[in-house]
Amino acid sequence: MIRSRPPLVCLVLAALLTVPVSAQNWPAFRGANASGLGTGTPPISWDLETRRNIAWQTPIPGMGHSSPIVWGDRIYVTTAVASSGTPTVVTGDSSKGGVDSAKDVVAHTWRILAIDKASGKILWDRGVHTGVPRVKRHVKASHASSTPVTDGRAIVALLGSEGLFCFDMTGALKWRQDLGVMDVGLVGDPTYQWGPATSPIIDGNLVIVQNDRHSNSFLAAFDLASGKQVWRANRDEYPTWSTPLIVEAGGRRELITNGGKYIRAYDPATGKELWRLSDSATQVKVPTPVAASDAVIVTGGYPPAGRPIYAIRPGGSGELTPAAMAWSTQNGAPYTGTPLALDGIVYACTDNGILSAYDAKTGERLYRSRLSEAAGGFSASPVAAGGRLYLASEEGDVFVVKAGRTFELLATNPMGEIAMATPALSGDMLVVRTRGQLVAIGGTK
Repeated sequence: MIRSRPPLVCLVLAALLTVPVSAQNWPAFRGANASGLGTGTPPISWDLETRRNIAWQTPIPGMGHSSPIVWGDRIYVTTAVASSGTPTVVTGDSSKGGVDSAKDVVAHTWRILAIDKASGKILWDRGVHTGVPRVKRHVKASHASSTPVTDGRAIVALLGSEGLFCFDMTGALKWRQDLGVMDVGLVGDPTYQWGPATSPIIDGNLVIVQNDRHSNSFLAAFDLASGKQVWRANRDEYPTWSTPLIVEAGGRRELITNGGKYIRAYDPATGKELWRLSDSATQVKVPTPVAASDAVIVTGGYPPAGRPIYAIRPGGSGELTPAAMAWSTQNGAPYTGTPLALDGIVYACTDNGILSAYDAKTGERLYRSRLSEAAGGFSASPVAAGGRLYLASEEGDVFVVKAGRTFELLATNPMGEIAMATPALSGDMLVVRTRGQLVAIGGTK
């Protein structure tokens, strides 16, 4: 481990809330700026059979691993409905599916739904695009894996290679941008197609999308009102599934991207590259960067065993050296899930269910514990509220862990279905997407 060094200047780092966000809103992947932090107190335990602490359950057609988002009294979710057959998902260790693509190369209809948060009633269901997917998906993935984003004025959804779509809050299409074929998959053999999962973000009047693929990768910003491209930064990168993050350090705003060759920062207003840190031994970057203390936590990549965690100080320029890191570990990074930072602690859950906690300033490991011997795999990212972490396993169990410097498992809640999507939080409500439905837990008097 690289121990922390006292910073030359005091950096104040904060994840920017670029649009007004109330305590009830969860506007994007992992909420406001991907923090994964809610403000309410959802239940610790619940039971679907007896409906204890269950507000409602709503079936969702088709299949999607995108997370639900929340704005005001509505929940929004995307899905892809196959014209024939029932799509399947391979869970658990990656060796079960290896590098295989799914065989469901049939016409799909991509849909966006609005759901009443209080009752679970579907308020509207819009068909957006119908056709055969332009790329195949991985056997663990879906054709609707990117989480939409909203600022209360518009909803932006990346529906795979079918395009970037912007809707008003009633679901009416405002504009569409074709980003080309988002051909992401096995590095060195593009015939293995796995499908994209990066999610768009909204920064003021800009929609920003990371499109790293086998060739001609780029980062681009589009005008939220018109869809017109504002800037584009070409990138020499491996295929990536990560979502970018905006932070502020020393009065400068930085757009952080996780890539297989480099971790980079850009000026979000212009797309100019500010700094980069080499990570060229890595492929398959999935986790989103996370702001923690005076650093940005960046993880992920293949091979999943032995991957480090980087805590990088923003504010640099050019090619960074290890001195730019507040700390790093030799291993412990999750392969798929995004870490979570809460009250001076960074939590990271590996794909096989080992949860580790680190001091956010020094990188000292506080504990490492397996959630359950029978937990299965973890693709969803942890979220937290009320002093508790909520971690959904692929097999459909939601583990509730007490936040703090020692490990304490509070409850294990079976959902009865596969759960690949990261849950959402809205006040005292936890919204879990399973293979075939949305389940609202808590949030009722």
